Amino acid sequence: MLKITLEVEGMRCGMCETHVNDVVRRVEGVKKVSSSHAKGRKEVIAEDGVNIELIKEAIAKQGYGVGKVTSEPYEKHGLFSRKR
Repeated sequence: MLKITLEVEGMRCGMCETHVNDVVRRVEGVKKVSSSHAKGRKEVIAEDGVNIELIKEAIAKQGYGVGKVTSEPYEKHGLFSRKR
């Protein structure tokens, strides 16, 4: 799994966040999406083979700018996660 952080320009309110989250969730391999219009940032949890360019395109097609993109390995932490 990957945690992808994208800087998104143009999100001004909660409706913008919801709209962009919906289109990103439709990209194959995306598992979870959260965003903050105040910080101008979106976090995506996705499968390892996800195409980051498709995520960027989905956002850009809605009229929002995509800035810096970073990704890092993601391991679920929680009550039912396995210890290694």
